[in-house]
Amino acid sequence: MRAILPIAALLVAVAPRALAGTPVDGRGARDGEVRGVSVLPAAGKVEIVIDVQGAALVQDFTLANPARLVIDLQGVRLAAPVALYDGQNRGGVRNVRYAQFKPDVVRVVIDLDALKDYQVERAAGQVRVRIGSERTSFAAWSSRTVTPAAPAAPVAVASRAPAPPVSGGPEQAARVTTPTLTQPLSIDEYLATHRAEAAQSQAARITVQWDNASIEDVIAGFAAFSGRTIILGKDIKGTVTAEVKNQPWDLAMNAVLESQGLAVKTLPGGILNVMSQIELARADSTVPITTRLVRINYAKATSLVPSVASILSKRGNAVADSTSNSLVITEVTSRIDEVVEFVKGLDQRTPQVSIQAKIIFVDRQDIENLGVKYDLGSTTQFFNKLIQRPDPRSAKPVDTDLDGVPDALVPTENFPSNQNIVSLGGNSLSALGNAGQEVINPALELIFSTAIGNFDLTTFVQALSNVDLADIQAEPTITTLDNRQAEILVGDRVPIRIIDVSAINTGGGTGTVVPRATVQFQQTGINLRVTPHVTGTRQILMEVHAERSNVRPAAVDIGYTFQTQQADNQILVNDGETAVIGGLTVTEVTVTKSGIPFLVDLPILGKLFGFTSQSESRRDLLILITPHIIDDLVAPSGQ
Repeated sequence: MRAILPIAALLVAVAPRALAGTPVDGRGARDGEVRGVSVLPAAGKVEIVIDVQGAALVQDFTLANPARLVIDLQGVRLAAPVALYDGQNRGGVRNVRYAQFKPDVVRVVIDLDALKDYQVERAAGQVRVRIGSERTSFAAWSSRTVTPAAPAAPVAVASRAPAPPVSGGPEQAARVTTPTLTQPLSIDEYLATHRAEAAQSQAARITVQWDNASIEDVIAGFAAFSGRTIILGKDIKGTVTAEVKNQPWDLAMNAVLESQGLAVKTLPGGILNVMSQIELARADSTVPITTRLVRINYAKATSLVPSVASILSKRGNAVADSTSNSLVITEVTSRIDEVVEFVKGLDQRTPQVSIQAKIIFVDRQDIENLGVKYDLGSTTQFFNKLIQRPDPRSAKPVDTDLDGVPDALVPTENFPSNQNIVSLGGNSLSALGNAGQEVINPALELIFSTAIGNFDLTTFVQALSNVDLADIQAEPTITTLDNRQAEILVGDRVPIRIIDVSAINTGGGTGTVVPRATVQFQQTGINLRVTPHVTGTRQILMEVHAERSNVRPAAVDIGYTFQTQQADNQILVNDGETAVIGGLTVTEVTVTKSGIPFLVDLPILGKLFGFTSQSESRRDLLILITPHIIDDLVAPSGQ
């Protein structure tokens, strides 16, 4: 039993080790043949059985990223026709490939989900490789029962240099797993699956209908429409009956090929080669693989891994190294240059966008109050609310002529304000007009008093005119990269005390129940958050969030109210163009009138018999956005 080393220790191939150096059948001859390869279920294991006739020396070693077990049979030749594995995962075995690696060496490569313990046994006519597995309920596979594929090139397994460390955990190292050959999708299913890709594609769009058209005519039509050179593989036949409406031509062609079980491969010079998916998979599984280190200049290497992994073959792999901001790409030799060019296309210097915003907020409040109230009473009857009247019971002798002899009685105290004097004889009159109404903090107060017989008439006039104006203008400016969110915030963090009466504490163990108080902070001020995108026509698409907020004391028991004005929008503007993303005008008018019934409703004179209050509040909010594209400086020649 050989214990597989950890993955980190298997980034370089383990040196091959011969199994005792004896032939499989013990006869010592070097004229063996490999007749077939099978994958069989066993108790707690999966077995790969290699049928060998004649003598063979067996060597085995493992590779990582992706996990593979390699069996070399020396002194034999491949007699069995090469059969393509069906792609089913059998107990962790994802793929089995075999070919004449050297004139006297047959190499069998077993692709695994992960490196596990394995055991190689020699027996008469067979080499059995047993790998520990928890899944043993699968159908057996054998190259003898599969239709032979075209002869393949020798299998080559390239050793790998140790990969750079990847920070941030294994989720940042994307690994491309081996795809299985599934039932081809129909044209409509393929287009529905790639609907988002079609919406973003810049390729020319095509509308076409086929009725039992041969695949040769269909491919020729795509070649004529696109102006590309498209080569059709040998022995490719079929007919197409479908209708495509307003789809990118390349996506439409891929949908047709997928429905026919075909695929396209880009050759050097931009030539497109159409072949069967099985042939393409077989070609990719037999050619050598190469590892390249590609340095990323402008983007983050970890952010490019999903995009790069989407175009890799089943044997490809992409790992991000955050230390050097590079991508370690492993791919078949015939496609490595194409993948590297794709990465360079993603790693482009993006333009910067300077965004200037202007937030204008005007808050105007006009208040006009006017009121008249009356007090009528005599010395024997009055309502003691507006005019304080002396209490004759507190009269004391006073020297009024300064001769040293008191000659008059003068009250020294007034009646209490809540005490009213009513004459039961009925020969007096007293009255109040608007006694309970008044202007808060009046700017003008007038008192008029006159005597009418035994009565005193006092008139109070109060007036107030108040204008509050708040004109706030903020002009935040921020610069950011294309497709990167930027945010600027200028304001205050206001502490808010929160009393939780449901969470009670016993104060210091004294048994006193004390509600729990906590403090939270509320952000107020000017906030601008923008995500710009520069289009191919040098227009700017922006997602904008603009907000202005402040805190004011409130009459309610919570203590504060937060006034907020904000706008969220998506806009498309030209470079340097100013756009209005938010405009809001709120006008609130409140009129209050109170006074003596009937008299207060008189035209013009009605204001002499009551109080009128008029309040007008007007709020205007205007948000302007002006973006500018900052072009890169032209580099000097020779750089």
